[in-house]
Amino acid sequence: MGSTTSKAEPESKPAEQEPAAQQDDDEPDEWDKRIFSTGCADENAKMTDCYYEKKDWRACKDEMERFRRCWKAQGNDERTDTKDA
Repeated sequence: MGSTTSKAEPESKPAEQEPAAQQDDDEPDEWDKRIFSTGCADENAKMTDCYYEKKDWRACKDEMERFRRCWKAQGNDERTDTKDA
């Protein structure tokens, strides 16, 4: 009986940890909340996806410009005290 009990314990631990990890992935983190609050989450995702694929911001000028236009259109310059350089 003692060996059966010890086998059952390790098997149950990973199953208990798995749902907790899945719950964390479903919850938006602070970064996601801030990006969604700007109203430009889609533009931000496209911009960062472009950089991830090309590894060069210069190749993502169109995506960066769309994000910049969205940022201004949503009034985020005033909200965050952003200044054009």
